[in-house]
Amino acid sequence: MEEELKCPVCGSLFKEPIILPCSHNVCLACARNIIVQTPEGENPPQNRCSGTSDYDYLDMDKMSMYSETDSGYGSYTPCLKSPNGVRVFPPALVHRHCSITCPLCHRSVSLDERGLRGFQRNRLLEAIVSRYQQSRAASVKCQLCDRNPVDATVMCEQCDVFYCSPCQQRCHPSRGPLAKHRLLPPNQAQAGNAQPAGASARKQSTCVDHETENYNMYCVSCKTPVCYQCLEEGKHGKHDVKPLAAMWKQHKCQLSQALNGVSDKAKEAKEFLVQLKNLLQQIQENGVEFEACLVAQCDSLIEALTRQKAKLLTKVTKEKESKLKTVKDQITHCTMKLRQTTGMMEFCLEVIKENDPSGFLQISDALIKRVQASQDQWVKGALEPKVCPEFALTVNTDPLMQSILQLDFTQNKAETPTVPPAPLLQLEKCCMRNNSATLAWRITTVQALPVEGYVLELDDGNSGPYREVYVGKETICTVDGLHFNSSYSARVKAYNSAGVGAYSKVVVLKTSDVAWFTFDPTSAHRDIVLSNENQTVTCNSYDDRVVLGTAAFSKGVHYWELSVDRYDNHPDPAFGVARINTMKDMMLGKDDKAWAMYVDNNRSWFMHNNSHTNRAEGGITKGSTVGILLDLTKHTLTFFINKQQHGPMAFENLEGVFMPAVSLNRNVQVTLITGLEVPKSIM
Repeated sequence: MEEELKCPVCGSLFKEPIILPCSHNVCLACARNIIVQTPEGENPPQNRCSGTSDYDYLDMDKMSMYSETDSGYGSYTPCLKSPNGVRVFPPALVHRHCSITCPLCHRSVSLDERGLRGFQRNRLLEAIVSRYQQSRAASVKCQLCDRNPVDATVMCEQCDVFYCSPCQQRCHPSRGPLAKHRLLPPNQAQAGNAQPAGASARKQSTCVDHETENYNMYCVSCKTPVCYQCLEEGKHGKHDVKPLAAMWKQHKCQLSQALNGVSDKAKEAKEFLVQLKNLLQQIQENGVEFEACLVAQCDSLIEALTRQKAKLLTKVTKEKESKLKTVKDQITHCTMKLRQTTGMMEFCLEVIKENDPSGFLQISDALIKRVQASQDQWVKGALEPKVCPEFALTVNTDPLMQSILQLDFTQNKAETPTVPPAPLLQLEKCCMRNNSATLAWRITTVQALPVEGYVLELDDGNSGPYREVYVGKETICTVDGLHFNSSYSARVKAYNSAGVGAYSKVVVLKTSDVAWFTFDPTSAHRDIVLSNENQTVTCNSYDDRVVLGTAAFSKGVHYWELSVDRYDNHPDPAFGVARINTMKDMMLGKDDKAWAMYVDNNRSWFMHNNSHTNRAEGGITKGSTVGILLDLTKHTLTFFINKQQHGPMAFENLEGVFMPAVSLNRNVQVTLITGLEVPKSIM
């Protein structure tokens, strides 16, 4: 609302506002500043002419026809400029041939002999400004604080700016030219600018022309309140005049109705702004997803082209190797024949040199046949290469290149929104680790409606019904806590605003046959000391402390061992299984969330919920091995020492989720051995 209460000339809250004929308001002091003189006999224009300044409504050629010497009145050149950019002019000393131009609609009106007194004071606006100033006086904020402005402590009367103490010392010190400025408390400054409410109410209904008369009628023709004396003087004799109270109620009703319409539009505008802001976010998210899909599509094309390039290169390599082998074989064969022919020729030349006719004739027939036979070997084609150096392979990339150059977005027509296609599970990124499964997928085509999220489903590892394990926007997910030695079927589907798409193809993932795990440092007691990549454990305290394993079992048969690395002063460590919320500051098995065997160097006991049972002879020493067999098929727990069953079956009817557990003190150190199959001798 503050903008409605500011003068368009000075930019400050209205002080003694007057109503111009165009219904706009200006401060009385500002009105004096924007009065301009007009040549005698010339009417001021009703509309502002286009010019270089805010009040250059007189033609520039006309301005050049008059000068200060021959006209007798001042220049039109502006000398001041208000804070909001509206030019102000020197005040006129006389109102004859003067006019004033509205700074908002630029309508001009001539002043009569009354000058500015001919305009009505806007008492209602004064009262509203006064109430507004009083409401702000309770808590006035510093106008120079960059962030989180604090309450102002002073207000400069000359600068009209509120300062907190730090900003006043930094920006408005009391020295130099600023030493003469008057600093006031905020409340006093606000109160000084505000009009007394009683005075505003007292002068509200006083007639401008007859200061002793109150307004009691309303001239509909002139759209102004009048008094009885105005009517008696005949100024509004033939006008439509109605009682002031009736018109006041009528106009209030009209304003309220108009406000209802504006209020509805304002509400619609706020909702529209919220819609636009949501649209900004959706465009941002959709743009990122669309870019990702486009990159994936282009990468797929590049991958396909790379694979095809590798195939073509393989063909070229095979063709090259075939040609090279043929030429090399031909070189070897020709070399051998040439060596034979050359040797025979040299022998024949030596025979010809002999002078013994009878000896020559004995071998001449045979030599002639050999020479002729050798000559027949060099038939036509024998001295021609069997292959040509050129490769009779041609790849026509023009259509593909043309398709790539023409690759562009297709303009989708107004279609019914479609659900996303089935995602493609990326098998090269899917993997199993121990009892955790990692799956990755992607959308292969860009859709008009972007994907809003994905739903990953797994069965129970026993060909049972599917259940949702992940819902979100990510395209990769790791599922922990699966059963060991189990096969899980996984599938994923996408959804958007149009609905849920089809499932992907099912991928089957098998967890590890045996459990690999370590001790869990996050849940261990603070006195526990872990080493050897969390596989070896001891303790800083003489009291027993508990540490759990990182694996959790709810089905199947599992076996692991603990090797005793150090055993001093005959302590009694405990080995077994526990719930994740078992007590960590006492011996394992003392609460109802742990099942254990505690053992010393001579004997052992089973313990659950602080109940000791089944004492058995035989203990542990350094180098001993303690084995734990958790059979959740039969729901039993059995203990072993050095591969031999120790005591009877320890516990039965075990249901739920169990974690490997150990309790010990500083006299014991053990190392966890996992990934073991159940020994056949035990089974």
